[in-house]
Amino acid sequence: MTIASIDGAKEVFKKFEQMNIMIIGDVMIDSYLFGNVSRISPEAPVPIVAVNKRTNRLGGAANVALNIKAMGARPVLCSVIGQDTQAETFLSLLADNKLYSGGILRSKSKITTTKFRVFGNNAQMLRVDEENTDPLNHDDLTTFKHIIRSMMDEQNIDAIIFQDYDKGVISPLLIDFIAEIAAKKKIPLTVDPKKKNFSAYRNLTMFKPNLKELQEGLSVEFDKKDKTKLLDSIRQIHEKQNIDIVLLTLSEDGILISRRNEKGNYHEHQLPAHLRSIADVSGAGDTVISLATLCLAAGLSDLETAALSNLAGGQVCEFVGVVPVNREKLLTETSKLEL
Repeated sequence: MTIASIDGAKEVFKKFEQMNIMIIGDVMIDSYLFGNVSRISPEAPVPIVAVNKRTNRLGGAANVALNIKAMGARPVLCSVIGQDTQAETFLSLLADNKLYSGGILRSKSKITTTKFRVFGNNAQMLRVDEENTDPLNHDDLTTFKHIIRSMMDEQNIDAIIFQDYDKGVISPLLIDFIAEIAAKKKIPLTVDPKKKNFSAYRNLTMFKPNLKELQEGLSVEFDKKDKTKLLDSIRQIHEKQNIDIVLLTLSEDGILISRRNEKGNYHEHQLPAHLRSIADVSGAGDTVISLATLCLAAGLSDLETAALSNLAGGQVCEFVGVVPVNREKLLTETSKLEL
């Protein structure tokens, strides 16, 4: 049965509800100030935003957890925050969204990453980041590894996601530690990478960069329409980093999935983007890795995985700010796919 029918889509979405997905990575608060602009400051040639609304949302790996939860699965979130005021805000947001906080380590040496975005007249005017991107110190890393190992031993984890924003939670030592456990337990391991640890992700099931991350990670430049160089770069990741599946997001050009089989042969599918009214691309990568990992754990084909992830990633771009996928809307759209 294919997902491109209402019965098939419902059956797959039902499978998602039985899954426990562990998310390891950088969490953050996405803080928004919305207001109106009607004049320029006399102090400097900058607009004055008269704020009329403030809101805080879960971002980074926590947004992945929200996407997993939105699809009916159970997220097991593991990350490190500070012992600051923003940490209290973050934990309150977890509680508000009914997300378990047992995998969150509060560190004396870290601060809670917060991205402040200022919107005036419905347009983003400024972003201010408050963060500490230093890697975890020895004691924090040891404690964090113990927390993750305990949760993996106590719970039936169906897949693990690394959500990396280069904020210091993930390091080569942690990657190797998790990859070894995942291999022993035969748990699919996926990653949404950033530049710092790009080449450290080895022996994983799925690797999901966007085009910019791919080019920066491999230190290559090419036109995205150059299919030969694009595929050569993807195959370089397969070979050098021992990755089974590469899922590459290409913004307005859709998504490409590549698999290397046991014989060393490659199978690729590229799907176009769906026509949508794009408001904000923030958080789209979180949604794509969430759906791709669920599809992988559910045993869907590569084509179905790419199609469903592509749909979901596009859907969240229709909204301003970071938002999780809408399950019911995705169900309707999935049933109309032509595969």
